[in-house]
Amino acid sequence: MLDTIQTQFQELLASNGLQLNERQLEQFDAYFRILVEWNVKMNLTGITERDQVYIKHFYDSLTLAFFMPMEAVRAMADIGSGAGFPGIPLKIVFPHLQLTIVDSLQKRIHFLEHLTSELSLSDVSCVHGRAEDVARSAQHRDRYDLVTARAVARLAVLNELCLPFVCQNGMFVAMKGSGGEEELAEADLSLQQLHGKLERKERLSLPVEDAGRTLFFIRKTASTPAKYPRKAGMPAKEPLVRK
Repeated sequence: MLDTIQTQFQELLASNGLQLNERQLEQFDAYFRILVEWNVKMNLTGITERDQVYIKHFYDSLTLAFFMPMEAVRAMADIGSGAGFPGIPLKIVFPHLQLTIVDSLQKRIHFLEHLTSELSLSDVSCVHGRAEDVARSAQHRDRYDLVTARAVARLAVLNELCLPFVCQNGMFVAMKGSGGEEELAEADLSLQQLHGKLERKERLSLPVEDAGRTLFFIRKTASTPAKYPRKAGMPAKEPLVRK
């Protein structure tokens, strides 16, 4: 039997066209329990109240699916995923996804490998490494239909970290808070250099919290130039912005 938090979660998603079955609801419940358990020994999230996790992490991660047909996505990469957001919630709801998660901290990779095993999620690869290094591997470069990043860095930096993973004509979605709009103007040079084109932006507010969110949908128009991404640390230290 569903409790109040699960019922609200299910209804909020259903109102946006996402239907959850019993197994998926069980997976989200297990995700919460594992997240809180591991958070005691390592810093995964500052949000641990159950109702807050369901809205600020699970629901927030799934908002991407309100605006694009996830059924058409095959290979997805989540860069700087941390505790698995948005990649794991999207994988739970869309089990056909072939998901690759890239994170620079080995402890988080251990958590994600344990999580995906406990949730019985198949076709999930957890890669330990800096995005700048992993993106230079032929296995990952210019390969993914969809690449995501949630609360990782400013857009000008994210473009260099994430667009190299996207296949030509694929999509990079930067998931931002309400202040994301101000990052767009400074990101024009990085978009130009990395062959990205802003296709659209979507704004929404989280239910209950009424916290603003902005999603930038960036289409990749051509293969990544060989000089990008620059060596690890350079995109953040010297972002591609106009002087």
